[in-house]
Amino acid sequence: MRTAETPATLALYRAATTLAQPFAGALLAYRARRGKEDLGRADERKGLAARARPDGSLIWLHGASVGETISLLPIVTRLCERSINVLVTSVTTTSADILARRLPSGALHQYAPFDAPLFIRRFLDHWRPDLALFAESELWPNAIIEARRRQIPLTLVNARMSERSLARWCRVPRTIERLAGSFDLCLAQSETDAERYRFLGAHRVVTAGNLKYDVPPPPADQIALASLKGMTAGRPVLLAASTHAGEEAIIAQTHRLLAHSFANLLTIIAPRHPERGAEIAATIQAAGLRPAMRSHRLGPDSACDIYVADTMGELGLFYRLTPIVFMGKSLVPHGGQNPIEPAKLGAAILHGPHVHNFASVYEALDEAGGAREISDSRTLAVAFAEMIGDPKCLREMVRAAAAAVEGLTGAVDRTMRAIEPYLVNFALEAR
Repeated sequence: MRTAETPATLALYRAATTLAQPFAGALLAYRARRGKEDLGRADERKGLAARARPDGSLIWLHGASVGETISLLPIVTRLCERSINVLVTSVTTTSADILARRLPSGALHQYAPFDAPLFIRRFLDHWRPDLALFAESELWPNAIIEARRRQIPLTLVNARMSERSLARWCRVPRTIERLAGSFDLCLAQSETDAERYRFLGAHRVVTAGNLKYDVPPPPADQIALASLKGMTAGRPVLLAASTHAGEEAIIAQTHRLLAHSFANLLTIIAPRHPERGAEIAATIQAAGLRPAMRSHRLGPDSACDIYVADTMGELGLFYRLTPIVFMGKSLVPHGGQNPIEPAKLGAAILHGPHVHNFASVYEALDEAGGAREISDSRTLAVAFAEMIGDPKCLREMVRAAAAAVEGLTGAVDRTMRAIEPYLVNFALEAR
């Protein structure tokens, strides 16, 4: 029943998610058929744990998908170095695969439960976290309400609030005031994000910077890297990373334009969703080009025009293969992908106009001269040809990109200082 303090929207949401609980199994099966759930760990999505809670204090960190969970890794590492128990939750199978490889020893991963009252209560009853850190804009009502009922301190880290999300939340002001006001601390990526959270009702807001600048570059298998370098030796290489539907056809056209000047050009497409590999290969063939798919254990031999890197967890490998990277999701109006990792690994960045999800990052890269905006296949082809044709300019772009990213680091230190009072209390309680 709704109390006087509970906005009607939250009461309705809690009622709807309660009624939906019996249908979780059907939803999981449907999502599994689409490759979005791991049925072997389906109970975790219902709040049931697969392992015992370790003794002592435990900090729960939650990020929904790959970007959010990767941004939490430096915090997880710092906490584990202090012998604090850490539980990381995420939603996607992709993030689970990456965390399985990159979580430090001692940290645990579980899929986040669906945001339904019963599942959240099960989860919290088992893990009993002493502190919860939610990444970016994870404002799940039942998780927040149930955590507050248990008096679990809540912190929003790497918090961001897009203009579009701000407009949506402004339609339900009492709801967002209740949710944002439930956090003891909000550590925002930028002052703009901080102002938006204050406006929406968050109480203690600090600008800490973007954790993604501090994330170590993704690893790469050195044997696989040496093999790929051998197969691509002497060929100019363009990498299109984290592409989305609609962009691969543009990349194929770019290859056709460049092939007139670079007969041995190799283009690599690493899609954001590897399961689209066959679809992308068909698009390449339709453009009159010869694809090869990494998921089929094929290499980029001399007969291959475009290599489809449709595997998981290998972007670090391909970022190390070429000094020129086009970042996807930017030629379609979806907001862009994170360019920090390739910049750290020695690449100059090309990107389309749609980068609002990482506006500050691209602004810094563009201003420093480490990135260049393009708008279509022709401008992408021109930019690549100019960069390949001027090695000195390319080296300067690579250095500028790395320096721009390095100049924006420090968010991990600021975040750790902000949560230090909680960690001191844990240490005192353990004595």
